[in-house]
Amino acid sequence: MVRRGLYANIHAKRKRGGTMRKKGAKGAPTAAQFKRAAMTAKRKK
Repeated sequence: MVRRGLYANIHAKRKRGGTMRKKGAKGAPTAAQFKRAAMTAKRKK
């Protein structure tokens, strides 16, 4: 089973018209999660 990443989830939520949770809110992505997602992100050409 392939899981979507953090950025895929953020883009999908924006497409639906939602906004991200505020920093520090329950369920919001942490700085460590963003750092880990940046390591696996594909670079634009």
